[in-house]
Amino acid sequence: MFNASAALREALFGNAPEARRSATAALELSKGRDVEYGAGLAFAFAGDSSRAQAIVNDLEKRFPEDTEVQFTYAPVIHAAIALNPADPNRGEPSRAIELLQPIVAYELGAPMSSITAFFGALYPVYVRGEAYLAAHEGTEAAAEFQKVLGHRGVVLNDPIGALARLQLGRALAMSGDKIKAKATYQDFLNLWKDADADIPIFKQAKAEYAAPQ
Repeated sequence: MFNASAALREALFGNAPEARRSATAALELSKGRDVEYGAGLAFAFAGDSSRAQAIVNDLEKRFPEDTEVQFTYAPVIHAAIALNPADPNRGEPSRAIELLQPIVAYELGAPMSSITAFFGALYPVYVRGEAYLAAHEGTEAAAEFQKVLGHRGVVLNDPIGALARLQLGRALAMSGDKIKAKATYQDFLNLWKDADADIPIFKQAKAEYAAPQ
């Protein structure tokens, strides 16, 4: 389980090769429901759509009546796959938004993965926010990331609790609110001031913050 959590963290932070390695290692140890969820999302975020698709197909086949699989795990993985711009058949933010719409009633719940390995809470919200960003709908994206930040007691120490600040900054910049965007970027950089300097998404955030507006 914790290998799957590590894989997902690396994927969210932009370290795709390590994410794929950790996800593979997690699956070699277990094919449990929550392990597959973490590994499948890690593969999806790391751009490996084929492996993510194989995992979500397996989850849906093995757990046809499992509420978390059918109304959280599978739709979130499908939506993350739809956002992969490296795949010529992907990069479909409208499709991702559509996939997540039926699970709005479940999105504020704490899935078992968030209880046992501290990942997965509010992922439908976070991925929807990413989809709105990809669709260049900054105002809608900002509302989703603000929702993540407004439910810290649900997110706990999941990486998206920090990354939502960066994504909110991007959404505000996209919607034209440059002053709030700059302040939100600064909040994220202050929060991560002691982070390893070579983390890909950290480097990207610093470059975006320093870029002329």
